[in-house]
Amino acid sequence: MGFNATMAAKKPLVIVTRKLPEAVETRMRELFDARLNVDDVPMTAAQLAEAMATADVLVPTITDRIDAKLIAKAGPNLKLIANFGAGVDNIDVKATTGKGIAVTNTPGVLTEDTADMTMALILAVPRRLVEGVAAMEADKFKGWSPNWMLGHRLQGKRLGIVGMGRIGQAVAKRARAFGLQIHYHNRKPVHADIEQALEATYWDSLDQMLARMDIVSINCPHTPATFHLLSARRLKLMKPSAYIVNTARGEVIDENCMAQMLEKRELSGAGLDVFENEPAVNPKLLKAPNVVLLPHMGSATIEGRIDMGEKVIVNIRSFVDGHKPPDRVIPAML
Repeated sequence: MGFNATMAAKKPLVIVTRKLPEAVETRMRELFDARLNVDDVPMTAAQLAEAMATADVLVPTITDRIDAKLIAKAGPNLKLIANFGAGVDNIDVKATTGKGIAVTNTPGVLTEDTADMTMALILAVPRRLVEGVAAMEADKFKGWSPNWMLGHRLQGKRLGIVGMGRIGQAVAKRARAFGLQIHYHNRKPVHADIEQALEATYWDSLDQMLARMDIVSINCPHTPATFHLLSARRLKLMKPSAYIVNTARGEVIDENCMAQMLEKRELSGAGLDVFENEPAVNPKLLKAPNVVLLPHMGSATIEGRIDMGEKVIVNIRSFVDGHKPPDRVIPAML
């Protein structure tokens, strides 16, 4: 599958759905017949359908829903969807396979940035950083006192990582340096060398791990198998003194149940960079003093975004040249 020799001889029409870093856009213009989204306004479903009807390559982002209905309307020239993002839960990959359209993503480039933000939330929530900032802004600081703004020490606490892939392992390395005990749940144990280096304890049973952890970090992708992985039943297994941190996907947690539990103090706090119905956020979470909310900025570094763009370009160039793109996604991988 790929472009034939005639198509490869001319620059492929590449339609980009959102504004990307200038360095990436400039390179795309040099290499391809690239149509850019200068205004950065998200495309409507009708605009996406039109783009898919005319493009040789579509470069969507994780907020563009490329479902089976849209894919069915794809034009005969569309042979590649090069996603600007590590996940592909926004694309119906099985439907693209049926239409003979390849899909690529940008794995790996977000690992360090997302792990940094995860660690920032692991620090911020138990130590009440945002509450402290709010107190300063409201002029409530009247001098040090022994019992004011008491949080919890990280040293010696147990961190349960849900999903021990690249990001989960990068989080574990950081957390280990802060003296946290590393536990994890994954489809299968990581290599024995990695487990030994991190002094990590593997739990085959997510239920058993959740019941014992002081902090739980969500670092798994959103797939049909992980939707509401932290269901209402599983959330209720957690200790009332525990914290949840999520920098993966909002859909992995039953957000409504979590919000109710935080309100009732059945959980001690949460650090959330992602939400189940983005950009909408549960009103209970917005009101909760024990929750740190971020606007999906875990991967938001200039370096990371440029790296993502460069991966997109490599995937497109490889495909146009008739080679297998390095980051091809196939349904069996999901």
